[in-house]
Amino acid sequence: MMGKNKKILYTCTASLLLLILIVYVLVVAKSFLAPLTVAIILTLLLAPIVRKLEQWNVPKNLAALLTTLASLLVSFGFFLLVIVQTNNVVEQWDTIQETMQPKIVNATDFLIENTPVTQKKIDGLKNKLSSFRILGSTKQANSAVTYLSSIVNFLGIYLLVFIYIFFMLRFRLKFKKFILKFFDDEQQSEVKSTLQQITNVAQGYLIGKLKLIGILAVVYSIGLGISGVNNFILVALISALLTIIPYLGNVIGYCLALIFGYLVQGDMSVLIGVSVTFVVAQFIESYILQPYIIGNDVDVNPFFVILAVIASNLIWGVAGMVVAIPILGIINVVFLHVPGLKPFGFLIKKTE
Repeated sequence: MMGKNKKILYTCTASLLLLILIVYVLVVAKSFLAPLTVAIILTLLLAPIVRKLEQWNVPKNLAALLTTLASLLVSFGFFLLVIVQTNNVVEQWDTIQETMQPKIVNATDFLIENTPVTQKKIDGLKNKLSSFRILGSTKQANSAVTYLSSIVNFLGIYLLVFIYIFFMLRFRLKFKKFILKFFDDEQQSEVKSTLQQITNVAQGYLIGKLKLIGILAVVYSIGLGISGVNNFILVALISALLTIIPYLGNVIGYCLALIFGYLVQGDMSVLIGVSVTFVVAQFIESYILQPYIIGNDVDVNPFFVILAVIASNLIWGVAGMVVAIPILGIINVVFLHVPGLKPFGFLIKKTE
């Protein structure tokens, strides 16, 4: 009995140490692993397009190149929309400040009268913010260099993802054969089935998410248009696209709509309209659209989805949040096909 308890203790300790080591490697190798992981997930999504082009007698190199360039142009269009919207915010910043100044004064008076907050504390906070702005202005050269370096670094990683995608699309069959060579002939069918399920999980989630984005863009456009939000079609499209980031994307979209609605116009009816629009849209997405559009392709317990999203954000930031759900679904498929890991697969599964 004592020996069995020691074995369990050693197993748990080894598992914990292995988990710590994996997390450490993921954090340290973020700049290498994060773009590669995003590329793998997108490759699984784009593979059917390449396969269809090849069936139309398009050469393999050209099929992979055309698919990669098309996805690059689509992503570039999204970033262009974000840049346009950011410029609009900058252009209307003076209007936003003028509109919000009376509301800030009223809110400050309310806090002073009804809470322990004093005018002295508020003035101290204003001085800290002013000092921060002054400090930034004295280092404009360094700030410009840092900003430029960040842009160059982002563009490098951004293009690297699509380079990965091209090569993985082009040599996808070779990668599959490489994996199969690790298994005996009797295991080939089981491994092929597992690989197909992994592909179905990634494709099912991403294609379903794209459908949801399209429907949400229409819902947001109708609601924000009725509410009187400026540039409501553009805001609706960006808000819908941001839902690819679980949980955080909805919050960012809501804040964006508030900026072009309530903060610009200062009308309480706009605030109510924007809030109602997002509440209704999230209800439709969570309880009507998501169960039928995405279905059971990603059969994962919502509790573990939340844990995976939070953990991925801590490890890889926004990129981790984007790929957290399909990766969790893929891991669950692997767990369910490995005898020693099936209990974990049962735990993670949504269905009992």
